[in-house]
Amino acid sequence: MANDNLKSTRPVAPLGIISLKSCIELGEKANEYLLKWRSERDYDPLIDERNTSYRDDKSYLVKTSVPRFGSGEAKGTILQSVRGLDLYIIVDVTNWSLTYKVCGQTNHMSPDDHYSDLKRIIAAVEGKARRITVIMPFLYESRQHRRTSRESLDCALALQELTSMGVDNIITFDAHDPRVQNAIPLHGFETVQSTYQFIKGICSEVDDLKLDNDHLMIISPDEGGTGRAVYMASVLGVDMGMFYKRRDYSKIVDGRNPIVAHEFLGSSVEGKDVFIVDDMISSGESMIDVASELKKRKANRIFVIATFGLFTNGMEKFDKAVADGIIYKVVTTNLVYQQPELLQRDYYISCGMSKYIAYIIDTLNHDASMSELLDPYKRIEKVVNKYREEHK
Repeated sequence: MANDNLKSTRPVAPLGIISLKSCIELGEKANEYLLKWRSERDYDPLIDERNTSYRDDKSYLVKTSVPRFGSGEAKGTILQSVRGLDLYIIVDVTNWSLTYKVCGQTNHMSPDDHYSDLKRIIAAVEGKARRITVIMPFLYESRQHRRTSRESLDCALALQELTSMGVDNIITFDAHDPRVQNAIPLHGFETVQSTYQFIKGICSEVDDLKLDNDHLMIISPDEGGTGRAVYMASVLGVDMGMFYKRRDYSKIVDGRNPIVAHEFLGSSVEGKDVFIVDDMISSGESMIDVASELKKRKANRIFVIATFGLFTNGMEKFDKAVADGIIYKVVTTNLVYQQPELLQRDYYISCGMSKYIAYIIDTLNHDASMSELLDPYKRIEKVVNKYREEHK
């Protein structure tokens, strides 16, 4: 049973979950976990008489709708009461698979569309909820987190806008730069890493890993991701290395300075399995370039690991990299939309995060500490030790 320590605490308010259309499956699975845990939890002595929904509800999901007019305009509608609820709104701003009509033409939903729908639902709540927490796995505009010239600071503006609308807490995963929380210093902001799920997923799919310093190395593909690589290397007790991207600052291509070369800093990778760890795979070119450089340095199997698998240019480059022996496995989570063709690849490992989100919601609803969820060192150690025992 999950979260046994919550037996001694009382929820701040009855629970409500709004899973926007962009991530219905994620919300439904989290809801199933919560219903199961709470039906089994020995909580009777402490139940608030007013909170009869703790065990008896058939679902914590709140029904909503975001209908659109022919012009493409929309409105958010709450289809049941949310008065007094501790409300959790889950949104995937990267789900491009959803479409809508504009003057008879089909438009795919962009991050801007999903963010606007989120604001519409918050506005429809009309301040009647006890508390609002937004769970946004891929933080909206998180790559536009700092100013390098005269340009907009979109992520900071979005965070300030949400809190001004009444959002109390924002939960995201592996934020591109966690320092964006400085934009809202008086509100709750948590960025959660997926390290435990990565290690658990890989261990369940690959049975011949040697998780020690002589056979494994963790690599950051750029200087910005060094922190997550250092953490994974530290909990596994192995070395880490990094690449830095040498760019041509005299040109701008697709809004960015093109990468001239990837320079490696670290000890030898010869004969070692390598985990390349990053926050996202966008087009995938950078990851494949880094994997190719590691192969030139005689690395063994290469695992490409990222929290968000966007694959904006399709899977063909990864298919070729796997066929050429450059990449062994690609590992991402289900926190963002996964293309059906991605799930069919035999080299792909999907790490489920619904249970983790349910843990977070359950913990926050009880106003309990999230420390163990934010630092899963003990759980990682348990998984690694079990794997080593089973594969001696």
